[in-house]
Amino acid sequence: MILVTGGLGMIGAHTAAALVDRGHEVVVTAHRTTEVPSFLDGRVTVENVDTTDRDAFLALGDRHDIRDIVHLAGSIPEADPIEFFRRDTAGLLNALEAARRWEVGRFAVASSIGVYTGRPEIPWTEDLDLPSADLPHAIVAFKKAVEPLTLFALAGTGVHPVLLRIGSTWGPLMDPESPFNPIPPAVGALRRGEQPPALHADDGGDFGYAPDTGRAIALLMAADVLDHTVYNVSSGHRYTHRELAEALDAAFPETPVRLLEGRSTGPGEHPYLDISRLRAETGFTPEFDVAAAVADYVAWRNAHSR
Repeated sequence: MILVTGGLGMIGAHTAAALVDRGHEVVVTAHRTTEVPSFLDGRVTVENVDTTDRDAFLALGDRHDIRDIVHLAGSIPEADPIEFFRRDTAGLLNALEAARRWEVGRFAVASSIGVYTGRPEIPWTEDLDLPSADLPHAIVAFKKAVEPLTLFALAGTGVHPVLLRIGSTWGPLMDPESPFNPIPPAVGALRRGEQPPALHADDGGDFGYAPDTGRAIALLMAADVLDHTVYNVSSGHRYTHRELAEALDAAFPETPVRLLEGRSTGPGEHPYLDISRLRAETGFTPEFDVAAAVADYVAWRNAHSR
């Protein structure tokens, strides 16, 4: 059985679904989000557990034969990041202790595309050294710290760490008004018949649709052998807002998206992730380009609140 913490969140739920599709038994933890999405209903075991509660977390091993862990549970920072760091560090340490105690085979944990902040090379590859840099958000700072903590905690234990440097992911179950991605809010506005904010045509960058991201993580967990500990997880494609606007216009022809020429930050290129390592070791190929993802998401939102 595979444990997916945060398994009712956007990435967690799609990861759990992809694992079940491949024949795995899956148990997911739920805490702040407890509504089971339709595509998981009746297919996974749901445990209402706060991952920051050490005893409750470790007790999962008394009820389930857990052989691998995908740790995706996380929270949103307050204005003061200290409580966020304390909370999410506690969850990570409990998951690492469980991995060691249960002697699991693999422990995958969410890192972030943001750890590459400060590297001028494009695309970003896993072999780049991570620089000291001013990070854009507390979540990125925590994800960057996750990597050495995980590697050190699991060194010499026989547990294979898998650091998931996940790109900018969006899709079903994302907060419709998320400040981290422009697409769900734009779709929400267009569904209401409103004009979303204008987009700079050449802005964009990394792109990952949640069902693809979940499938990529599932493939990493299912692979017979993994040759590395760090994997970029995304589409491997640099999308632009011009592509996005075309896809949105196809879905909502009555309200064309306004485009501004160029990039909002001036000349240059937006970074994105190289996924050659992921492709080579798992055979992963994204099923969704921008147009297909937007069409799928609009159909989902027409039937679901988020």
